[in-house]
Order: sequence, then C-alpha cells, then structure tokens
Amino acid sequence: MKRIVLFLTTNLAIVFVLSVTMRLLGVEPYLTAQGLNLTSLLIFAAVMGFGGSFISLAISKWTAKRAMGVRVIESPANATEVWLVDTIRKYSAEAGIKMPEVGIYEAPDVNAFATGMSKNSSLIAVSTGLLRQMTREEAEAVLGHEVAHAANGDMVTLALIQGVVNTFVMFLSRVIGHTVDRVVFKNEQGHGPAFFITMIVAELVLGILASIIVMWFSRQREFRADRGGASLAGRGAMIAALERLNGLHPQPLPDKMAAFGISGGVASGLKRLFMTHPPLEERIAALRAVQ
Repeated sequence: MKRIVLFLTTNLAIVFVLSVTMRLLGVEPYLTAQGLNLTSLLIFAAVMGFGGSFISLAISKWTAKRAMGVRVIESPANATEVWLVDTIRKYSAEAGIKMPEVGIYEAPDVNAFATGMSKNSSLIAVSTGLLRQMTREEAEAVLGHEVAHAANGDMVTLALIQGVVNTFVMFLSRVIGHTVDRVVFKNEQGHGPAFFITMIVAELVLGILASIIVMWFSRQREFRADRGGASLAGRGAMIAALERLNGLHPQPLPDKMAAFGISGGVASGLKRLFMTHPPLEERIAALRAVQ
C-alpha cells in the first residue's frame, strides 16, 4: 500500500505544481459568469493531466538511477558485465529496438526493471541479488522480460493511460465541486470554500478509483512482457525464472520502478486491485497455457 500512496503522491505533486503555475500565468479560464465552460475545463484538465504524467515519464531514468543507485555500465569491467550487456544487446536487436542503457544496482533482493521515455531510449537495470541468486538461464529470461517491456512501449502506454485518468479526475472533481458550490451552498459568484473543499475530496477519491484502472492495465502488460521474455529466452527459462522468484519472495521495487520490475508484491482482498503485477502463480499458469 505504501507504493500506491507514494505513486499517487508523486503524481499529485506534479499536477499541483502545474496547477499553481497555470494559475499564476492566468490560464484557468474555465469559470465564466454563466458557470463552468466545460470545453475550457476539459482543455485545462488535459494539459494538467497529461503534463504531470509525461513529466514523470521524462524524468523516469534520472529518477531511477538516483533512487536505486544504478551504476550504468559504460565499459564492461568483468565477465558478468560483458554477458549482461551482450545479452541485452542480442535481445534488443531481436525485438527491434535500440540498445538500452544497462545498469546494476546494489540490493540483496532478486529484481530488475526497465524504464525510460521511449522504447528506443530506455534503461534496464538488474540487482546484484539477481546476479547472485539466479542461474544464467533464469537471469536471461528476466532480461528478456525487461526488454519486452521496452519493446512493447509499456512506459509510454502507461503514461498515456495515467494522463487520461488524470484528465478525467481533474475534470470531474471540478464539476462536482462547482455543482456542490452552486446547488447545495447557493454560491452564485465565483467559487466559495465549498468548491475547493469538495474538489480536493473528489480528486482524492476519484484518484484512488482511477489508480485501480491504471493498475489493472499494469497487470495485463505484465502477462504480455512474460510472453515476450519467453519468445526471447525460451518459455521454459521464463517459467523457471518466475518459479525461482516465487520461491524467493522478493521485495517490491519503490514507487515509480514498481510497475516495470520483474516481481510484484503479495496482496489479498481489496489490495489486489492496487497490485502492479499479477500473482506469480497466475503468471506461471498463463505461460504454461500458451500453445
């Protein structure tokens, strides 16, 4: 749940900064003497919603490198780094994308992630725990999974979906706030305190509901990345890697990297709605069912 709170907080913080900037620049013309101008409001919400999402995407590699302490391999220093770079180069060529940046970060847990502005400008990083605890075949399947994330354009697609839900959260929250202000509190000029209080509450509630949609998509593209990893490294290797992960119970990645890691957390009940990854058992069963 902490990852979800951090994810929403980061996104809302960026949107808040954009909102203040647009207000200072005088570009919030959606309230008129006749009430809300829905067209102007929708444009405003779209600029804000997509702006926040794509700013997050644009700084994703920078954020990942600093948050995880990723050391980018400029020139391989040992046999492991040579194998790591060569494997990603091979899979990237097969997937039809440009060579990503390749990095390693210190962590005892078995994990890896892909991030970046586009499929041809990505970063793939693996933990030292993965290099120590997985066989070469299993690790290659994980690398194939992450290359598949990049090749599928998952980073951009997730940003687009986040932008769409951000837009409608901002649009609907202001419509709800305006309606409460006018209908319930009978405020006929400008916006009173009721508008702002209702808008903030509506943004929080709608934001949580919208995140369920985003997380559902995140889980679906995880199955797709598993199939991509299987096509690059072999289905048996991909299943073996997921089985190894299932036995190790790795910790989830922080916030922004969580959606693009190889492993997700474990949740039950309502928490399942906020999972970035399907349960490993379901992913293994899905791969076994592929003909």
